Amino acid sequence: MNLQPPAKVQKLQVALHVKAKGSPAYRFYALYDKVYREDILLFAYRCCKANGGAPGVDGQDFADIETYGLERWLGELAEELRSKTYRPQAVRRVLIPKPGRPGRTRPLGIPTTKDRVVQTAALLVLEPIFEVDLQPEQYAYRPGRSALDAVRHVHSLLNTGHTEVIDADLSGYFDSIPHAELMKSVARRLSDRHMLHLIKMWLQAPVEEVDERGHKQRTTRNKDQGRGCPQGAPISPLLSNLYMRRFVLGWKVLGHERRLAARIVNYADDMVICCRGTAQEAMTAMRAMMQKLKLIVNEAKTHVCRVPDESFDFLGYTIGRCYSTKTGKAYIGTRPSQQKIQRICCEISEMTSRRWTLLDAADRVARLNRTLVGWANYFCLGPVSKAYRAVDNHVRHRLRQWLCAKHKVKGQGTSRFPDEYLDQTLGLVKLQSRTRNFP
Repeated sequence: MNLQPPAKVQKLQVALHVKAKGSPAYRFYALYDKVYREDILLFAYRCCKANGGAPGVDGQDFADIETYGLERWLGELAEELRSKTYRPQAVRRVLIPKPGRPGRTRPLGIPTTKDRVVQTAALLVLEPIFEVDLQPEQYAYRPGRSALDAVRHVHSLLNTGHTEVIDADLSGYFDSIPHAELMKSVARRLSDRHMLHLIKMWLQAPVEEVDERGHKQRTTRNKDQGRGCPQGAPISPLLSNLYMRRFVLGWKVLGHERRLAARIVNYADDMVICCRGTAQEAMTAMRAMMQKLKLIVNEAKTHVCRVPDESFDFLGYTIGRCYSTKTGKAYIGTRPSQQKIQRICCEISEMTSRRWTLLDAADRVARLNRTLVGWANYFCLGPVSKAYRAVDNHVRHRLRQWLCAKHKVKGQGTSRFPDEYLDQTLGLVKLQSRTRNFP
């Protein structure tokens, strides 16, 4: 969330955080009434609106709510929560194509706007408590932590001799989380039965899908199977982190980290275990623990990688042997993965396709620049010059093709639209100008 909480909300969060940190065994018993506090619900609404997102099964969006009257809508929602008549609606499930993997999709759950607001309000109350308990090896969805921090952690472990890496893959982690065990993790800190009931209702909410013939179908798979935490709901990241904590903490408590010199780095359902020559033993221990946690290890994708002779991909980076552009010497480093370079090039191709030729050139370049800068802000670790050069060449080639189609110019457009025109007149970002000196 980029929005700053109001002073009273911030004060509550600080108080909860301090209490949780100072009393590791304390169970909070009076939280439910905080969820429907006027200031918390209003801030939760603003956070949801800032994040955007499609409407759920009821079709209601933020414009509809504000036409109806935001104060009135929030008041009615608060009353539903206060009187315990609030019931979550079905989650609209859509299948999102996996980039770079034709024909493969991942499920995304879209709760209604009302349910997103209530979940966000609950998150504002619960996150300061559970943040204290999450392990330092967990980097996803946490304040002050990022995927880049996780990549840096892995890089640091490799440079200190943990060069046998288990690249672990869990099959459908979010859909596999068992409700009973997850609720035990939640109840470790909460004794508020109304808050626990709220979370359980979200976990068991029906799912609505549209079949190939366009017919809507509702299922209660999560409730029937007692597992699953819909990816896409505001509360899901916290709950998924909380369950993964069981594995990360258990790994240390059972002595695997110390005995095997095997260190975990986790980001949501992405995980590596960096070992000092003990990868096979660590793999056996990891499989046994995951089985107890009722999570499924994808054996086809889980493997041991021995760096630097081999490399592996983690959070969009390829980690392994790199060569210094100055000395030619080899070293262990990180670089943007080929898959991520291909993905950004595909996005650029889509943004410069002929179907957009009626749009203004300044609009296209502004959108291209936002995409390029966002990509480069993430892919900024290690020797990025080669990747940046490939992306720069592709975007210039595609933009010239788009300009030729727009202005009905024959040829490649290099003389009509040279680099100087793209850079100075249109203001196209050049990623190579952002590079630093790398080893």
